[in-house]
Amino acid sequence: MYAMICTRSDIPYAVSLMSRFTSNPGKKHWKGVKWILRHLKGTFNLCICYGGNKDDLAAYSDSDLAGDIDTMKSTSGYLFTYGRVAISWQSKLQKCTTLSTTEVEYIIVTEYCKEMLWLKRFSEELGLSQQKFVVQCDSQSAIHLYKNPSLHSRSKHIQVPLG
Repeated sequence: MYAMICTRSDIPYAVSLMSRFTSNPGKKHWKGVKWILRHLKGTFNLCICYGGNKDDLAAYSDSDLAGDIDTMKSTSGYLFTYGRVAISWQSKLQKCTTLSTTEVEYIIVTEYCKEMLWLKRFSEELGLSQQKFVVQCDSQSAIHLYKNPSLHSRSKHIQVPLG
């Protein structure tokens, strides 16, 4: 867990997936854990290089729809980079079941906007300021919903925790 949280932005999805079976692991789960450990050992001296501007905070997110076949919940994640270094990342199973890709993308963008606000305040305390933050999302319908949040029959059920 320490490696995933503090040092390795390339393994959160795999660790999150394997951690779902900690109460009753089978042979295939142990095989998955061993794969993660082999990956860590084999890539110990390598680094992930991200593109981007030298001194800008950038964010990326993605999610699936009902990726967990047992609960039909979606897995979503985000990655923040400052310059070319990953500074914050998360991959987790969402707490609610969603009905569409629009809904799942809307929820993850809300989550990563909260993280972006915290990172903005933190960077300001360090004397680093950035005037504009770009929210990137690959779902046109979720972007449209953010720009026009009026309630209608296909989106009025979406409940996003804002606290």
